[in-house]
Amino acid sequence: MFNRNRCLRRLAAITSITLVAGCGVLSPGSPADQGPIVVGTTSAPSTLDPAASWDGSWELFRNVYQTLLGYPTGSVTPQPDAAERCRFTDGTNRVYRCELRPDMKFSDGDPLDASAVKYSIDRIRKIAVSGGPAGLLGSLDRVQVLGRREVVFHLNKPDATFPFVLATPAMSIVDPDDYPAGALRKDNKVSGSGPYSLRSYREGEQAELVRNDHYDGFAERRNNAVTIRYFQDSAQLVGALKDKKIDVTYRGLAASDIVALQGNGARKDIQLIDGAGMEISYLVFNPKDPWAGKPAVRKAIAQIVDRSAIAHKVYRDTVDPLYSMVPAGLTGHTTDYFDEYGSPSRSKARKILLDAGINGRVPLTLWYTTDRYGSETAPEFRELKSQLEGSGLFWVTLKSRPWKTYEAGYRGGEYPVFGRGWFPDFPDADNFIAPFVGEQNALGTPYPAPRITDDLLPESRRVSDRAEVVKEFEEAQQILVDNARLLPLWQGRQYVAANEEISGGERALDPSTIMTMWELDRKPSW
Repeated sequence: MFNRNRCLRRLAAITSITLVAGCGVLSPGSPADQGPIVVGTTSAPSTLDPAASWDGSWELFRNVYQTLLGYPTGSVTPQPDAAERCRFTDGTNRVYRCELRPDMKFSDGDPLDASAVKYSIDRIRKIAVSGGPAGLLGSLDRVQVLGRREVVFHLNKPDATFPFVLATPAMSIVDPDDYPAGALRKDNKVSGSGPYSLRSYREGEQAELVRNDHYDGFAERRNNAVTIRYFQDSAQLVGALKDKKIDVTYRGLAASDIVALQGNGARKDIQLIDGAGMEISYLVFNPKDPWAGKPAVRKAIAQIVDRSAIAHKVYRDTVDPLYSMVPAGLTGHTTDYFDEYGSPSRSKARKILLDAGINGRVPLTLWYTTDRYGSETAPEFRELKSQLEGSGLFWVTLKSRPWKTYEAGYRGGEYPVFGRGWFPDFPDADNFIAPFVGEQNALGTPYPAPRITDDLLPESRRVSDRAEVVKEFEEAQQILVDNARLLPLWQGRQYVAANEEISGGERALDPSTIMTMWELDRKPSW
């Protein structure tokens, strides 16, 4: 099996057309008379202000803002972008120092210096938007400026993952003249230093990106302009691609459309690129619920759920079964749930319940959101209901809500069992464990796990070489399996569909599966 750690940025192209050898290396830029490359997605930003976003808004941020560190093509570890160099300067991973590139500017020509970096990070914590990115800065004590180009991050504890945090679009550098220190910007404009400037924006409709002539970073732009169009569903997205109203799609293709694009009857003028992804789907059990709070009930469900059936019947094999919270492709991934439970078994599940003194069918209510994770979510939960009730051990009621009210419900502890998805903040096993445990976590459901939060995660964060902390992550995942509070279901793959004249789709997804628009190009006319 190939090493997916090394290949996250070198996604394997599986196309429905034959590509001409040598087309992957093209001169940068597109002829002006061909216009911008038009990209379609269902992932519309919720905000244009980085201080408010811990969500899909990062897709846009990566292209119009700049961070100190990022992921050049081929890299799976953060490398300097707005910074010229960054490193820990002590022996305990508690002091992280960055020196900016000289003479940096924002897109409007204003100077970008170390004070602007400090201002950007400090306002995230000062504004502290509920559900926002301030939660990523838990290890940060203070930010210090030394001259115009040097910024020092003093941490309150060792944290080898801090460079990964700085590489997230949440840590985008903003112009202090345009972003108030104690409030969010409200004018639907962007003052950043990324590869593109935001020329215009219509919420929920489109964003027009043009080349930022002041940009200084690692991105080698292969086009001069990109227009991002936002769609409501996959059918609209694919229809626009087939009608050549857009050039590329990312984020939002339904399984049925992916299968159609892969099939023998697929359009020969459309290419489909299938790449490794790190999106995961999982169930969360509320320990305060009279039934979901019983370990035997959770373990019986874990013994019944057939992930392969979900992947095949619902997602048409466009996702892979997942047996730990850390996805395949990351150092520390295990298959602990499979090792513990093996294949789905009604008899084993019944024994688990009987040993706990549970004789009758267990009533459960499973909740899911209608508008967050794609059109297959409802069929996925119908399949879960069918599997659990088919065992003769459960009665299942399904309920759903739109995301805004759904999120409030699970944070309020309203749901006995609910579905969640997770796109990583950064490509490290830490980011698939730490957000879900502890009294304050991303799920709104307290999950005390002192061995993980007090020992294993702090120990792992002392080590910069992430390959050296496999034991810590393996033990943490075993604890998650023993508690069965979180039940992983599947791991997604990333699909990019593009018209045949577009190149670069295989390079355009970074390790967090965010599209870097600058890698897209039009092939020259023959």
